[in-house]
Amino acid sequence: MQKNKKIIISLIAGMALLFGIAWVSGSFSSGEDDASLGGAEVSGALILEERSYDFGAISMAAGKVTHEFIIKNNGTEPVEISKIYTSCMCTEASLKIGDVVRGPFGMPGHVALPRVQEMLGAGEGAMLAVTFDPAAHGPAGVGRIERVVSVENSGATLEFNISATVTP
Repeated sequence: MQKNKKIIISLIAGMALLFGIAWVSGSFSSGEDDASLGGAEVSGALILEERSYDFGAISMAAGKVTHEFIIKNNGTEPVEISKIYTSCMCTEASLKIGDVVRGPFGMPGHVALPRVQEMLGAGEGAMLAVTFDPAAHGPAGVGRIERVVSVENSGATLEFNISATVTP
């Protein structure tokens, strides 16, 4: 009887965790006001060269992989980047504006999420380095993955997506 209670509690906790991840990665999207501009995407004053990146096949044994996304403020006013978070504990993101590097930022509930509170001036660019650890989920973590990094800025949320096929 005690063993059944532990199994039920574990299942409920697992389902709550999955629901939380789905809620965080899905409900903060602001894709409604995006438009295309010469191959780049626009969200408010921010221009993004790309929103998603596929690492292709990556090996757990080879270790972490990183991709750098470029963000540019194409507006005439500064934009505040207030918060950065990821959809999974296996993914981290760091923000670099000029010589200032903030992060790494991770998944809510697994790490403390300090406010970023960095201003991206008019015409200024920033780099968002997203790192994925294919070994974070252990041997069961092989196969196709998709992760999201969210960047809250001046009332909007940008989502950056990474994907890969993890092999042993």
